[in-house]
Amino acid sequence: MTNSHFNVYRAALIAVHGPDITEQETTRSMEELAHLLRGLGIAPSHQLVQKRPTGGGVATYLGAGKLRDLAALTGGSGEIHRGPPKTRPKPGQPDPHAARVNLVVVDDDLSPGQLRHLQQATGAEVWDRTNVILRVFERRAQSKRARLEVELARQQYDLPHIRDDENMGDREGGGGRASRGNSNVALMKQRVRDRIQQLRRELDALHVGDATRRKQRAETFTAALIGYTNAGKSSLMRLLTGSEVLVEDKLFATLGTTTRQLAPPTSPAVLLSDTVGFIKRLPHALISSFHSTLDEIHGASLLIIVVDAADSDLRGQLAVTRQMIADLGEAATPTWLVLNKIDMVSPEERLALRAEFPDAMAISAHAAADGKLLRERLIAFFDAQLQTARLEMSYDQQGLLAKLRRHIRVLDEDWGETVTATIAAKPAVIAQLRAGAERDAS
Repeated sequence: MTNSHFNVYRAALIAVHGPDITEQETTRSMEELAHLLRGLGIAPSHQLVQKRPTGGGVATYLGAGKLRDLAALTGGSGEIHRGPPKTRPKPGQPDPHAARVNLVVVDDDLSPGQLRHLQQATGAEVWDRTNVILRVFERRAQSKRARLEVELARQQYDLPHIRDDENMGDREGGGGRASRGNSNVALMKQRVRDRIQQLRRELDALHVGDATRRKQRAETFTAALIGYTNAGKSSLMRLLTGSEVLVEDKLFATLGTTTRQLAPPTSPAVLLSDTVGFIKRLPHALISSFHSTLDEIHGASLLIIVVDAADSDLRGQLAVTRQMIADLGEAATPTWLVLNKIDMVSPEERLALRAEFPDAMAISAHAAADGKLLRERLIAFFDAQLQTARLEMSYDQQGLLAKLRRHIRVLDEDWGETVTATIAAKPAVIAQLRAGAERDAS
């Protein structure tokens, strides 16, 4: 969808404040949704929140009174009717009702029936929360994996929404009982299911290659930056690696995982991975996509949780991140907490944060001195895991040492009839060198 299409939208955000969440949580969730929409070039002009003890389970999501209020903004009837929804002018064509709201965005997931009824009652286009996040992901996906994952999530989301449409005709030949043929709806659903299976096969093929790369990286120290989206992970990545990774004030500015070497380079090398950010109330259709995208952390020796110290909901962000780590089976992996954007926090708040999180590092990703301190701490952490060994090998076996030199630190070398080297490396690398030397010598 083009930017010009997005720019014609006048959007209203709606939500139902049910009994299981607080008013503050509802406000934060709607702010997050508005931020996502702004990333699509849509600035919401209205908000409607309905308090109801039963939540949003009714046929039109909103109750009758709030539905009429919403219809007054969109020019709809405020009622459910049979037949196709009210037609709307195509993007770019003059609209006599241009000042009206023509997009309703719901801070919740809607059933196909609720979506259809809201469209009928308002005469406007309706997106639910999952649809908004999918649209953001579709615009951000760059790598092949990210594009496949997002398309799979989109197909899974669209499948239950396929229904009879006035533009689809009635029947199409082929299959069906008593030679009546299958309906267009059945055929379209089957095409979507076939595409879902194809996407899964393509992703499975990518998983094999990813597993191979992670196995190769087992010889290297790796730390992964994880946390809530927009917490500043990409800025921290640039600070520690000098790489030109994308940094934008947008939710999900980057999708997928970027891995770079710590700069200046260390010996052995230390790799840093910047992962896709988390979000509260992650749509179910995207959970498997997130887990797959975060597979990179399975090979990490250290997880660095990055939270926005200036965000009033930092504890909620931290809880979401820690839960995701547990869901991925990485609860036993060493974890650090980094309170980023500390320069935006008052002195009093800094003292309170230090008391609450005594082991956390409070930094600003825009301060070179903070980056130097974090880099030194990373090097010290990985140095503590090195083992020292003395190896003897012939000159013919130097190729093996050269091959693994990136993964070792040579402390001294003695060049005589043979080469004797004292090295510091991971135990697995030392074992590999010894096994290779014995194999070459036999």
